[in-house]
Amino acid sequence: MGTELQFWIYFSVFILAMLALDLGIFHKNTHAVSFKESLLWTFVWFGLSMIFNAIIYTWKGPDKSFEFLTGYIIELSLSVDNLFLFILIFNYFKVPREYQHRVLFWGILGALVMRIIFIFAGIALIKQFHWIIYVFGAFIIFTGLKMFFNNEQEIEPEKNLIILWIKKWVPVTRQFHKDQFFIRRKGILAATPLFIVLVFVEVTDLIFAVDSIPAILAITTDPFIVFTSNVFAILGLRSLYFALSGMMSLFHYLHYGLATILVFIGLKMVITDFYKIPIEWALITVLSILLISIMASLLWKKAE
Repeated sequence: MGTELQFWIYFSVFILAMLALDLGIFHKNTHAVSFKESLLWTFVWFGLSMIFNAIIYTWKGPDKSFEFLTGYIIELSLSVDNLFLFILIFNYFKVPREYQHRVLFWGILGALVMRIIFIFAGIALIKQFHWIIYVFGAFIIFTGLKMFFNNEQEIEPEKNLIILWIKKWVPVTRQFHKDQFFIRRKGILAATPLFIVLVFVEVTDLIFAVDSIPAILAITTDPFIVFTSNVFAILGLRSLYFALSGMMSLFHYLHYGLATILVFIGLKMVITDFYKIPIEWALITVLSILLISIMASLLWKKAE
């Protein structure tokens, strides 16, 4: 068995074990995740990602280590924009805080499966049709510019075709039934509003993945690096949500920083055949944009 395959197996077993530990022990009983608990898990996932980065450095060398770190930071920073949408979704459906962890757990598990498909499809396309890298780059630039000039985020479940289709074929209860996605009512299986929330979270992440996967493919096309950096960023995202959900309004300029990062990554992809921006400089650029947008948010308060 090759070393690469062994690492794929070890990593998959490790992630599944951590998820089982999370849901089966630490969140066996439904409860509202506190700021202290979410902050602890955020540091745990960040620490694990840095340990894994050290393993990559030892196994594959400094270049691959920089690729992992850059990809991880890009995915994590772009995921922050998703946190705004999670807040909007939970507020819109009035989801009690103690049920939100269950939705994000299964939502993120579905996101991992979608990302595996997106990653291998994207890498296969780039290897088979090199010119598609320009299409990805142009798409990322367009997305970044659209994000920069359109800061209004809203959700419209009543217009979502997937949710309308579910409601057409599956009965949906009017009220939450604890943390259950489905219940039996008079012998008929019915979905609860929490399942509709889960579907909306999955659809949101699917749309987000269309932007974020091409962005990291601008850094590396190594499937192991792309997948593992995605996984650590996504798993850290859930804890980060509970830690930052009450403070997201403070970072009102972060949205523009994320848009600028997308434009930069898109440009990096478009000019890749003419000039390859070193990974170290890409990492420094991304971190600098993030830092500037966060500092600007803290220094210049948003007008009421």
